[in-house]
Amino acid sequence: MAGDLDVDAMIARFQARARAVRQRGLPPVEGPERKRFADQARIDFQDYAIIGDAVGRLEDGILTLTVDLRPAPAPEDSAAGEASSSP
Repeated sequence: MAGDLDVDAMIARFQARARAVRQRGLPPVEGPERKRFADQARIDFQDYAIIGDAVGRLEDGILTLTVDLRPAPAPEDSAAGEASSSP
């Protein structure tokens, strides 16, 4: 099985699944069922997006997915950076 696995293609499929969940509409249901459906779609998107953002590696039959869950660094304000470097 490991020899047949295309890790990049698998990750691309998860990216496509995340996009599909994000783009699908809510069915014509009301009340608690609508909320349950929306909550499940949010969770599905999160799960698919996490795997879709992974960097995959297959070595000696072991699949390793690395996902950086740290928040993105805030962009530096160039004017503030210049002001703080002045003597």
